[in-house]
Amino acid sequence: MALPVVAVVHDLASADPVTVIGAARRLCAPVFVCDRERMRPDAAWPGAYATVIDVTGLGPDERAAAVAAVLPAGVVTFSEYQLAETARLAATLGLPGHAAATVDVLTDKFAQRRALAAAGVQPTRCAVVTDVDAAIAEVGLPAVVKPRVGAGSRHTSRVDTRDEFAAAVAAAGVPVVAEELLVGDQSVAGVGFGDYVSVESVHTPAGSRQVCVTGKFPLAEPFRETGMLLPSPLADESAVLALDAAATDALGIRHGIAHTEIKLTPDGPRVIEVNGRLGGYAWEILHRAGGPNLVAVALRLAMGEDPQVSAPTWRGVTYQVFLTPPAAGGVLVEVSGVDAVRALPGVRKVDVHAQPGAVVDASVGTQAHLGLVYGAAADHAGVLDVADSVRSLFRPVLAEAVGAPR
Repeated sequence: MALPVVAVVHDLASADPVTVIGAARRLCAPVFVCDRERMRPDAAWPGAYATVIDVTGLGPDERAAAVAAVLPAGVVTFSEYQLAETARLAATLGLPGHAAATVDVLTDKFAQRRALAAAGVQPTRCAVVTDVDAAIAEVGLPAVVKPRVGAGSRHTSRVDTRDEFAAAVAAAGVPVVAEELLVGDQSVAGVGFGDYVSVESVHTPAGSRQVCVTGKFPLAEPFRETGMLLPSPLADESAVLALDAAATDALGIRHGIAHTEIKLTPDGPRVIEVNGRLGGYAWEILHRAGGPNLVAVALRLAMGEDPQVSAPTWRGVTYQVFLTPPAAGGVLVEVSGVDAVRALPGVRKVDVHAQPGAVVDASVGTQAHLGLVYGAAADHAGVLDVADSVRSLFRPVLAEAVGAPR
């Protein structure tokens, strides 16, 4: 019997086509919907190893007809940039998906802040920046300037002065919002860990289930993630889980997977943002830690199933450490210390994907990292030891474009 088809609207995403194909084995037949004109330039074209529906140059009705022709049982995306298109296709084809109003508040950071405030979940000073002085008057300083639509902390900056504010707006090159700076409390998660966490959750019309709270390592400048761990180091996750539940409900999430980032402040947890798709790198660490494969769960949800997702039973602490370059960036000349990192206790794999000659630009956010270290430790103290060792052993050599060492 042929497997049901699931249309995967492709772009730069939290699960690449190879991962999706692996998760779909014996479950469904993924077909990737690709539009060269709408995809981000750093999203790989999957035609060499996957079935592709090329909708480049087609209008909305033609794109829907091309997808309908393969008789899909579901449509899904793992990309922030394709949430709206995926919801439109799902609605047109009568398949499960986010409501249009929900997509609006998931992809527009200003609309999301307004929705959370209107629902009484969290007021946050936020403004669409059309005039620098007016935005500063509304939000105050210090503040965070970020694209109104985007992911992965791309072009996200802390600004402490008017000049920095204006420079960040100009550098972004896209419509931006300014938000009050949420100040974290390092003591909540503990020294050595990040002052924020994320919550991964699964949603169906029958209800919502929170899968896990993912711990983080401290951010690198300006707002780049440096890794994550499961279970989180929090002694009590209840306030974080309650805030996540209130936020996802207020935004009308009734389908799919959500990824909520939450700041741990002296006054309690605060929502950084809610994403209506699988979080970046989250599926791998959760699955390796003994939890469900959230990529497979997302495919099941797309087909209208209500997968039973049980709470993981943790054994030790599983981690990912990102190989994060200096904020100054530059041209990668070489890296050293990889073999020493591989030899660390508990390290399972070191993946260095950046090649010499690559331009490293911290303004693109988390995606500027040079690779990942995958491993596990007996406890949280052991994870901190490994993370410290990785940072001291791994040495990228960067140069300016003219060749001067940084």
